[in-house]
Amino acid sequence: MHLLSAGCLCAFLTAALLRQASGLETVVGVYGETLEIPCNNGAITADVLITKWKYDKGDGLSGDLLVKKQQNVSVSATDEYKHRVSMAANSSLLLSAARLSDQRTFTCMVVTDADITEFPVNVVIYKTPAGLEISDKAEELEIGKLTKLGECVAHNANPPANITWLKNNKILVADGKGISIQASVHVDPVTGLSNTSSILEYSAEKEDTDAQFTCSTQPISDAKLVSSPVSFTITYSTENIVLQVITQDPLTEGDNVTLKCVADGNPAPTSFNFHLKGEVVKVENENTYTITNVSRDTSGEYKCSLIDNPAMEASNDLTVNYLDINLSPSGKIVKSAGEALPLTLQIESSGDSKVSWTKDNIKLDKEPQFTALTYSDSGFYECEVTVGALSRKASFELGVEGAPVIKQLIKQRAENGQHKVLICEAEGSPKPAVSWNINGTLLDESPFINGKIRHKITVVPTANLSVSCTVSNEFGKDTKVIDVSPRKYHVIVTGHVMAVIIMKLEMFKW
Repeated sequence: MHLLSAGCLCAFLTAALLRQASGLETVVGVYGETLEIPCNNGAITADVLITKWKYDKGDGLSGDLLVKKQQNVSVSATDEYKHRVSMAANSSLLLSAARLSDQRTFTCMVVTDADITEFPVNVVIYKTPAGLEISDKAEELEIGKLTKLGECVAHNANPPANITWLKNNKILVADGKGISIQASVHVDPVTGLSNTSSILEYSAEKEDTDAQFTCSTQPISDAKLVSSPVSFTITYSTENIVLQVITQDPLTEGDNVTLKCVADGNPAPTSFNFHLKGEVVKVENENTYTITNVSRDTSGEYKCSLIDNPAMEASNDLTVNYLDINLSPSGKIVKSAGEALPLTLQIESSGDSKVSWTKDNIKLDKEPQFTALTYSDSGFYECEVTVGALSRKASFELGVEGAPVIKQLIKQRAENGQHKVLICEAEGSPKPAVSWNINGTLLDESPFINGKIRHKITVVPTANLSVSCTVSNEFGKDTKVIDVSPRKYHVIVTGHVMAVIIMKLEMFKW
């Protein structure tokens, strides 16, 4: 076979174009089909005596093909044309099974009574490529590396096919950097047909994943030919690596935590080094490492890196949340009224903490302070400490004890005006017993809350009385006295009719 350079792809047309430029009539034939070559464009007059076809053999020689005399046609050719030539009714030369060797000048000579005229015709034979295919394909393309993508071949064409490479239907143009295209033409010495080869070298990019590459050619006398598309795996080195911390939120002592190393690249790496606070653990065919039963000492910076490129690494901080509190005092505490009670809350935590207090389930505005205990300080105290989503509680129950003291002893008039109401209010703990030195009717006794009690009785005094209220418990007693006077009336008798006029002389003596 003969090898032509890419610069000769149009050489087969040059001679025909030159002949066209010289004024010769040109007829285009299709390879393998019958070609009709007209004589004087088919304008043959009736006075023609002889029609003869011959062809240019080169070097100034010609070869006879056939002659027509008085409607009788005889073949005079003795070479390859002997069985391939015939004459149409209009004296056109019919040439069967057109070949590339038929690309020459054929001449029709017409003899009349008056003259002998020759009509030369140039013949060009076209052959559409048998097809386009991409072969010798690369297994994969690497980003940034000029790689032979494949070879596109157009078989058995004339003129030689001009091959174009496309990516996603967009033409690729050689730029001397990321795209290199080398074309060559092989000519079959027997048929003269050309096989055009075009080799594409390509430097891939990430965006070329799933890209479709094709090659195409545009035959002169037929529709555009396009190869089947091919795509390639795009490989590239790792450029980014990330260390992920996978755990429940919040991560607390006793939990498990998984470190996951994620890297790009194609193919992506599957083995990593995990740097665990001074210790390096090699993990193959996995990208995770699990730390079980973490403690506050597990907190710190962790890293992962590529085994084959330790400089490619990622890091992340791991924080184990913890919260410890110690409240003093705690439990059940009993103190005497007037004493001081120091209160200490110690907090150890992984972050900033918030503290809230309640007394008997009622929120307090601030931490309680006990410099001199009173009975009202008695109650159930609870603190809650939070750090993020972590929460701890501590509590104590405070009881304040002491001898009872009467805070107030008062008297009031009943609503009906017939009775007097005596009220004795006292403080003390345990609950003091209340007693009076006279018999009265108990109206009400308040609940014993915060060391306070309120005792209420009614009396109907018939004379001036000194009434005492006594409160007592195991720590002592207290007594107070109040004077109570009866209600007074004045009777007036007038004439024989006795009328009783009740006059209020003195309502009460307080």
